[in-house]
Amino acid sequence: MGTFLYFWAFLIIMSLFLASLSVFVLNIPFGMWRAGVRKFSWQWFLSIHIPVPFVIAIRYLFDLGFQWHTYPFLVGAFFLGQLSGKKIAQKRNVVKNIKSSGKE
Repeated sequence: MGTFLYFWAFLIIMSLFLASLSVFVLNIPFGMWRAGVRKFSWQWFLSIHIPVPFVIAIRYLFDLGFQWHTYPFLVGAFFLGQLSGKKIAQKRNVVKNIKSSGKE
């Protein structure tokens, strides 16, 4: 009985980890899109809210449901993905500006 509980806990933790990783990766392109638009515009609003149905689908795919202990992980992954995408877009713009100015 004890090993079964450990295995069950392992499956839950792995599901939560893989779901968080999926949410993080999903939000990177949306964060990159968000970095290039004016704050509080309709495109900015869409770049934040379009991934939400996909996050809900990921919750169901990994059989996580909506338990309270999953929220910090998935919400954190959501915002870290958005932030990472924004940082990647900013770095790309800096590199593009350096190359276009002729200073290498």
